[in-house]
Amino acid sequence: MIEEKLQKAISKSLREMYGIEVESEKILLQGTKKEFAGDITLVVFPYVKAARKSPEAVGGEIGEWLQKNVEEVSEYNVVKGFLNLTIADRYWTDFVAAITGNGTYGLKQAAEGAAPVVIEYSSPNTNKPLHLGHIRNNLLGWSVSRLLAVGGHNVKKVNLVNDRGIHICKSMLAWQRYGNGETPETSGMKGDHLVGKYYVEFDKHYKEEVAAMVAEGMEEEKAKKESPLMKEAQAMLKKWEEGDKEVRTLWETMNGWVYAGFDETYNRLGIAFDKVYHESETYLLGKELVQKGLEKGVFFRKEDGSVWIDLAADGLDQKLLLRSDGTSVYMTQDLGTALLRHEDFGAERLIYVVGNEQDYHFKVLKIVLSKLGFPWAEKVYHLSYGMVELPNGKMKSREGTVVDADDLIDQMEQTAKEMSEAHGKNDELSEAERTHLYHILALGALKYFILKVDPTKNMLFNPAESIDFNGNTGPFIQYTHARIRSIVRRGGEQTERNGEWAGIALQEKEREVVKLLHTMPTVIEQASEAMSPAQVANYAYDLAKAFNSFYQDTPILREPNTEVRSFRIALCDTVATALRNTMDILGIEVPERM
Repeated sequence: MIEEKLQKAISKSLREMYGIEVESEKILLQGTKKEFAGDITLVVFPYVKAARKSPEAVGGEIGEWLQKNVEEVSEYNVVKGFLNLTIADRYWTDFVAAITGNGTYGLKQAAEGAAPVVIEYSSPNTNKPLHLGHIRNNLLGWSVSRLLAVGGHNVKKVNLVNDRGIHICKSMLAWQRYGNGETPETSGMKGDHLVGKYYVEFDKHYKEEVAAMVAEGMEEEKAKKESPLMKEAQAMLKKWEEGDKEVRTLWETMNGWVYAGFDETYNRLGIAFDKVYHESETYLLGKELVQKGLEKGVFFRKEDGSVWIDLAADGLDQKLLLRSDGTSVYMTQDLGTALLRHEDFGAERLIYVVGNEQDYHFKVLKIVLSKLGFPWAEKVYHLSYGMVELPNGKMKSREGTVVDADDLIDQMEQTAKEMSEAHGKNDELSEAERTHLYHILALGALKYFILKVDPTKNMLFNPAESIDFNGNTGPFIQYTHARIRSIVRRGGEQTERNGEWAGIALQEKEREVVKLLHTMPTVIEQASEAMSPAQVANYAYDLAKAFNSFYQDTPILREPNTEVRSFRIALCDTVATALRNTMDILGIEVPERM
């Protein structure tokens, strides 16, 4: 790449002209600002003192040296302490020639035998369907997995299903009391939706009980603990942990309904996993670790029988590991799951994609694993992300105010259909092609709108804005890809280089597209290191926007010069590949035609 060649040349120029020794990789280059002429900029201020000359003089002398000694540097200019270098058109046309037809440009492969990076995402509870919050988690987890994979890592995608606990028992108890034997088949509801219905039902009756007890003079906090319904749910959890046959049978039945519903939603989202763990299979290992921690003096038992760890020396507080009745908490099973996952994979890193409300939990998990004597505790990494809200506010599962993932996808597909028909973008497609188009446009809109936001930030999801065919949206990029593929199809076999591209003079907007293509490997590498799909999403938008500007101002198929025409068609083909690959990292399919 030209940047490496320039770094070495600048290092040599500094040594020859000023006796300054600077390692080439420490020389920082950046893209030239749009208001100035040039492609690549060197900040010369770090070398001014040693050179004993003004910034303008140092910039001018380095620029002159580079123009004489580096054939790719055609011009230069100095603005105060900034040396702006113009790279010759020949370099850019040779670059396009080199990547034309390369379907994996910018993408790396994992080294054979490399230790895997294990990334956990989704992690749903089996007491409710997947909702909008889960969608951000799933899309982020899937996309980061792809990003790490194309960044050269061996990636294993895992899911931990929280299939036991008090919240599961609430749904089970409510179904027993109020369900009258209702099933997915008799109700016509997806299984996860049906179970979620009874989770809401439990909360409704629980609140009624608490309100009645408060009305009779009991303190609210005491009423919550003394609620007969809550006590019955807690007793059911204890029975489950003791292996009660009746409770276990009901649990297996209702969880089976939920799993079938989850799988359907995962398929619609294009989400998959290499391995699925279940809390019901890992919490016992966690309890064993707690017992070992007690024996080692890492944990302590309170008078009520509950087990804790004191993290005051680590700047934290006390953390519960086992309740007084012996039942486990999330931390218990996370200890067991982490150990099992380490034994399964021998991972380079254990990444958990979990919302930022769990920052404290994962800080504690890492410390506890370390205190238990596991040296790989340092490999645990919490990929913390912000919450997603709708224009009408936050969602609450217990109150039934969530936006179900299935309902949202249905709504998005209907909106995609209406907007596509209004724009006349599907007139030449068959009915089956239209249905598929509406689906990928809907998912493209949904995924892109969520993933273009930095993972650490909270976000507001607006379905109407997400599916616009203009602006920074998935459908805009998808439509750009379809437009490019149409150009390439009509261009036929004119994409082959015949040796004359070296003499082509690039137009300004054409040059901008090529320069953006040139940065793609760096963008992907940096995004992979940061685990930020947002960087890739916004790069894809910049590339699509630059292409459309080029397309509007520059003749392609109507270009009379055959060499220029063949170059521009090849450039179009390469941009389409770049858009397809970057959108694939986001889990988004791009259509061949619209």
